[in-house]
Order: sequence, then structure tokens, then C-alpha cells
Amino acid sequence: MIQQSTLAKALEINADPKIYGTFAEIGAGQEVARFFFQAGRASQTIAKTISAYDMVFSDEIYGKESSGRYVCESRLLKMLDKEYKLLRRRLTEERGDRTQFFAFANTVSTGSQGEKMTRQKMTHGWMGIRFQHQPGSEPNDIILHVRLLDKYRLQQQEVLGILGVNLVATAFGKIEQHAQLVESLQANIKEGKLAVDMIRVSGPFLQKINNHLLNLELVKRNLTEAVLFGPDQSILNISDAFFDQSFVIQRGQFRPVTLSHLDLVEKGVRQFKKEFPGTKPPKILFEITMHNLQESGKASGKESGKESEKKEINEKDFLDRVRTLGSLGHYTLVSHFFLFFRLKRFLRQFTAQPMALILGAIHLEKVFDETHYQDLEGGILEGLGKLLDEKTHLYIYPSKDEKSCQTSKTFFPKAQLLKLYQYFTENRFLVDMAECDEIDEFIHSEKVLKLLQKKNSDWKKFVPEKAAQLIQSENLFSKR
Repeated sequence: MIQQSTLAKALEINADPKIYGTFAEIGAGQEVARFFFQAGRASQTIAKTISAYDMVFSDEIYGKESSGRYVCESRLLKMLDKEYKLLRRRLTEERGDRTQFFAFANTVSTGSQGEKMTRQKMTHGWMGIRFQHQPGSEPNDIILHVRLLDKYRLQQQEVLGILGVNLVATAFGKIEQHAQLVESLQANIKEGKLAVDMIRVSGPFLQKINNHLLNLELVKRNLTEAVLFGPDQSILNISDAFFDQSFVIQRGQFRPVTLSHLDLVEKGVRQFKKEFPGTKPPKILFEITMHNLQESGKASGKESGKESEKKEINEKDFLDRVRTLGSLGHYTLVSHFFLFFRLKRFLRQFTAQPMALILGAIHLEKVFDETHYQDLEGGILEGLGKLLDEKTHLYIYPSKDEKSCQTSKTFFPKAQLLKLYQYFTENRFLVDMAECDEIDEFIHSEKVLKLLQKKNSDWKKFVPEKAAQLIQSENLFSKR
């Protein structure tokens, strides 16, 4: 299928007499409106464009932010609200019966490589559109957060303009599914130019689109490395939610979450407080990788360096996991990170605070498997060096069953890796957070899931009460 060019897409919108609205752009320039002007017949689409660069002017128009920031979601929402209401107030009587009104807005910070970049000066932005799907209807919103990955400002602005045109075209297109929506936003943008790490839709026209599946689609299509769901199942911007936070992180399948999972994080938090006294209490983060969402359980190949066929994801199963984890009041991260050091590097974009990753002792062999680091110039030495340091530790949880119990002390890597392993243990970058006599046998999700699907009520004994109530009342994790 031949993809329509960005200018052709803008011209098609301009040629539709029903579509009419405003463009408000702060920070990078009028990159989106420019495409509509260049396409021709813009007077049929554009009622007004505005760029409030001066902070005093911007505050006078849209009000001040309590955070003092301008590139933030609250500023974007104020822009959409102000411009949409103004448009409706001025033009509804004249043309409201034949017009689908819209207000497009973005607030963006761009910068070229070599400029000093701080969190307040990141190449990122917020973009959104409020629109009617038919004349006189209630409005709908599409909101997204983007990171601009090009090295230079002009390249970033060009990509921003293409994305903006795609967003307007998406709003007025025939979009019925989450995959269609993301594909429409991605049109004419080469991989590696842009990351969309949060998207949220609302309104009567978009009520059939599930926001959790929409954000999962971003990870599936490599538009972002990870997406974050809050304790209340809300869709969160990672840079805002994780700024200057410390973490205790547990990776797993969580189908469903068990009492053993909670025991791990509780012991991990206690260990964290011992090792990092005076640090703010860590957030608990449950991480599910795309590898653990795929029904085959095989990695996608990109992270592991190994070939494997693409497997489908059971979307209902994914939603069930997010809901049960959210019921316990914790964050859920869905990521592409097969290797721990990539997760650590990702989180370090947002925080310099200490973090700890919980790992069952039985999985130490995978961490010290040299084949996982073949794509790195420095091999396993580089990979583990990027993972473990004074502020990033591995907490080892005993792997215990009826016959044996494994800890970091019972693990012996290959002879050539022994000195490396000893370096990490002696510096306490890798520590046991419990002894074998301090824990019971670990209850794995697979055991609980089998009981649940056989309708054996014993499964309730192994699941946190709030999660069990939700599973039972909503019939979660049932067979398809």
C-alpha cells in the first residue's frame, strides 16, 4: 500500500469544508500549522494559529502552572480547553450545524546535540487534539507525550510537524481499533526519529478504544521502550512519575500475582532501607517484559540476539495482569528489556536515586550467561558493568522447593567469571536479601493459574486478598 505524503494528507483535510479549527503551538515553532499552509486551501481549515513564546504572554493566555513548567501535560490541557471553548463561543452560531470543530495544541522543547540538556531542557513535548466527530457532538481528546530522537533541532521540528499532521488526520479518519490509531500516527516517520511513550484517548467517538491496549501497541511497534500504568490503572508519563524516585523492581509474569511476589518486594524494601538509609522510601515497580507477555514465552529476538518467531499476545490476559497488580496499589511497567542493564539505563534517564532489582537465585545463571551479551563490544564485562554499581544492586531471593534451596552463596559461575562474580558480591552490589530458613517455598504463578482454571478454590490461598476478590468477581484469567 502506497503511503500518502504529509502534504497530501494536509491538503485532503484542507479540502474538507466540515473540518475547521485552531492551532496553538509553543516552543518549537508552528511546525504543524506550516504543513497546512504549504499544502494550500488552508483558509478552509484554519481559523487561527498562535504561538505564545514569551512566558508572560503564555501565562496571561492560559494561566500559570503550579510547577512553573511549560512543557507539561497540564499546560497542554489548558491550551486545548481555552482554544476549543473560544472557537465554539465565537463560531457555533455562524457554522456550528455544519462544522466539526477542533483545537490542536503542542508544547515542545527542542535542542541540538552539544547543547547542555537538563530535565527542564529535554527534547520532548506534549501534543493533543480536541475534536468533534460530527457537527454538534461532544468533543474527543487524543493526548500524547513524545521524545524527539534526532540530533539536531531542524530535524526534530520536521518530525514534529509530520506527527502533528498525522494526529489531525487520525482524529478525522475512520479509526476503530488501537492498532489502527498507532499505525496512523506513525505514518511517514522513520524508525529512530521519535518515541511516543504515552498516549491517552477519551470521548464518545473513541470509547471503544482501550487505553491500556493502545499503550501496549506503542511497545509492540517499537515506538517506545516501555509504558507505565499507575496504581489506579491510569496511563502515566514515565519521566514525570519517576523523576528523582528510588525503586525496588520485580520482574515476572504475574498471571496472577501471588503472595510470594509480595513477600519478595516486602523483603526487598527492608533490605533497601538497610543499604540506603536516609533515602526516600522506594516505589515498588512490577515489570512485565514483552517476552513474558508472548504466549510462547520466547523472546522477540531483538534484545537476546537470538532468532525467534513473532508470537501473538493475549490482550485479555495482559489486561487481567494490569488490573490485578493495580489493585494492590503498585506501578506496572511493560517493557522491551530482555536484559536488566537496559532497564537500568532506561530508568537512569529519569532518576539518579538508588534502585534495586529482585532476582530469584535460580536465575543467576542467566545473568552470568555470556551469550546474552554478544552484541556488546565489551561482552559480559560491559553488560554487568552497566548494570551494577554503588546505586544499583541486585537482591537475590532464595529459590526454595521441597528438595533444595539456592542462594547467591550456592551459585558458582564458570571459572573465567568467578573473579567477576566475587567483585560484585564483595562490593555488595549483589546481595542475598533473605536466608533459606526465613522463607517458605515460592509459589509460582503457573501453579495458581492451573488451580484457578480448574476451578479449584485452593488458588485463593496463594493470592493477595484484594487481587483474589477482583479475579473472582470479574472472572479474570479464565480460559479463552
